[in-house]
Amino acid sequence: MNGPQFDQITVFDREQVRRNRDRAAPGFDDVDFLVRESADRLTDRLRDIARLFPAALDLGCRTGLLSDFVTGMNGIQTLIQADLSPGMAARADRGDRPAVAADEEWLPFAEESFDLVLSNLSLHWVNDLPGALIQINRALKADGLFLGAMLGGETLKELRDVMALAEVELRDGLSPRISPFADLRDAGALMQRAGFALPVIDSDTITVTYGNPLTLMQELRKMGEGNAVAERSRRPLGRDILMRAAELYAERYAGPDGRVPATFEIIYLHGWAPHETQQKPLRPGSARNRLAAALGAEEQSAGEKPNGT
Repeated sequence: MNGPQFDQITVFDREQVRRNRDRAAPGFDDVDFLVRESADRLTDRLRDIARLFPAALDLGCRTGLLSDFVTGMNGIQTLIQADLSPGMAARADRGDRPAVAADEEWLPFAEESFDLVLSNLSLHWVNDLPGALIQINRALKADGLFLGAMLGGETLKELRDVMALAEVELRDGLSPRISPFADLRDAGALMQRAGFALPVIDSDTITVTYGNPLTLMQELRKMGEGNAVAERSRRPLGRDILMRAAELYAERYAGPDGRVPATFEIIYLHGWAPHETQQKPLRPGSARNRLAAALGAEEQSAGEKPNGT
């Protein structure tokens, strides 16, 4: 199936993203805390919507964790799961909840296939995020809902800081080591650009503490969140940089108990495929009631000064 054509900016090596997830798939249950917490919060948002969504898609499903939360909710009868990683998709496939290996940048679904598309912490690895959102919109039936969560710009700010300092200090240069993330303002603009109606964007911050920074780095790899930036250095990171980054992390960020924090900002995306029945803003000048009447005040024409001035 030929996908839509968009201007492509290659920030991420999608093959590396796939390999990272394939390697993480067998042991992902041991490090799924962040995805699980985000799934719980995403489900709370879905629970607040008094609508039925018979056909749903979980895009970026990993091991199928989100399906455990939403099965039976909001009238979901059919739930299709998809992940870039065949290894993750194989783990998510549970018979009544089928899973396929599919790329968020080239969705293999017909237009108007779903009443609901969910995506939990996967879209931050997409090169063409506007294009992916447009495809999600097209895959929705009219008045269908997209509800997603993605990592935002404050994510891993502590690790980004110390990795940059350590590499500049020991290598006299800097190479991309941690994925760039969209910020809240960008997300809102992207939803509008993709044509979603009534978009709502908000964010949460989750802070996780670790006994030492090296444990954090190990868990990121186990989660499938290792470096997949296209322009990353192919040179091994080196134990000297890792150890210096760990020292700086402890010096700058450790709490009184010696544990170090890791910040994860989660941006939630909420938007509807356009439909004629949806609320629309009034045209300028079309209001039927005057503000002055609502406030019990005397209305004056433009440029006229109030009495006594």
